[in-house]
Amino acid sequence: MTSPEANAFPLLDAAVLLRPARSPNAFEDTVQRLLQSIRLGLIPPGAKLPSERDLAAMLKVSRDTLREALAALSDAGYLQARRGRYGGTFISPSLPAPTPVIDGDGELTPRPSIPPAEIEDTLTLRRVIEVGSAREVAARGLSPAEHARLRQARVACTTSPDDFRRLDARFHLLIVELVGAPSLLPLMADVRMRINELLDRIPLTQETRARSDHQHGQILQAMAQADPDTAESLMRNHLSETEELLRGNLSA
Repeated sequence: MTSPEANAFPLLDAAVLLRPARSPNAFEDTVQRLLQSIRLGLIPPGAKLPSERDLAAMLKVSRDTLREALAALSDAGYLQARRGRYGGTFISPSLPAPTPVIDGDGELTPRPSIPPAEIEDTLTLRRVIEVGSAREVAARGLSPAEHARLRQARVACTTSPDDFRRLDARFHLLIVELVGAPSLLPLMADVRMRINELLDRIPLTQETRARSDHQHGQILQAMAQADPDTAESLMRNHLSETEELLRGNLSA
């Protein structure tokens, strides 16, 4: 059964990430583009992908390469193929958990540590993109349609707590998309994938979800009121809490 979220697709413009793959790693790039779009919420669970012909044209890869990428993602549990009149390739209703690290003997092992410099690079890049984006969007204000899209993305975070991180990513990506700079969203998607890799290493509490929702509401209000100074300050504070959480848990 198709989820209500799938009926709202696309909340974000997935085509921004489903851009041409880069040779000579067409297969790897195709998998990465599709995986980003799925794990960051640009294509929600239950949604149907475009046809193979259309998707191959969007990515500018051969249909053989696309089929290999789709097969890999199906084997990993991200996609489902359905036959019949209403068949096609669909996003799995429940996405897989982050892949565990397995050593050469087939045993689960702790994830390798991430150098502090790499963590700081990710956090700084995210801060530059998102704080600037919040200010840029607030400087011109939100149209009724844009406000509705952001409100819908925020509500989704509160109604699907088990899928909070993907939906949280979608809310933040939507703000960046509303800036209207085509090259910005793919860059933010790359950063958010790195942020999610860090966040997956620490527990997610109900208190964290509630506080994040409250802050999302404040940021949304500032943008709707066309108040760039407040939107910038709120976004900076919102991100700083996540930064401190990550530093505190991943500093070892």
